[in-house]
Amino acid sequence: MDKNIIKIAVVGPESTGKSTMAAYLAEHYHTIWVPEYAREYCESLNREYTWDDELNMFYGQLALEEKLIPRANKLLICDTTFITIKIWSDHLFGRSPQEVLDKLASHPYDLYLLLDIDMPWQDDPLRDFPDLREHFMAIWHSELQALNADYKVISGLGAERYANAVNAVDSWLKSSSKK
Repeated sequence: MDKNIIKIAVVGPESTGKSTMAAYLAEHYHTIWVPEYAREYCESLNREYTWDDELNMFYGQLALEEKLIPRANKLLICDTTFITIKIWSDHLFGRSPQEVLDKLASHPYDLYLLLDIDMPWQDDPLRDFPDLREHFMAIWHSELQALNADYKVISGLGAERYANAVNAVDSWLKSSSKK
């Protein structure tokens, strides 16, 4: 992996605009973005997902990121990360795959943009918990704090949300260049 590439992860609970934000940021910064592997994976499932599916999604997300990083232009925008596998596994199965736990410390992202739940819920067949957005927002805070991650909460609707994300990235880029 290219150590000069800055990895920015767009994360958060369901229906907070992660994919749209990742695409927007990639265009804004003239780079590429890594789609959420789990979305494509789950679209082809015709059953409830299992523990093995969680592992498949973990490995798939990592492989997709590795495949796309050489095409990045200084920044790699990631539509979610494999931390989502930990959060979902903990919620659905009461535990996380050891492979995920082992990888957390050795696979950091430079900046996380935690998208706030201030957007209206958009129904989607792959979304499961419209009534647990506050719960999952608290979990995201907890997970990112446990990693001692550098993260910013991105709020607002429409153009304001995009501007807040760009301002957070620009501010981080400016402060990190002084280090």
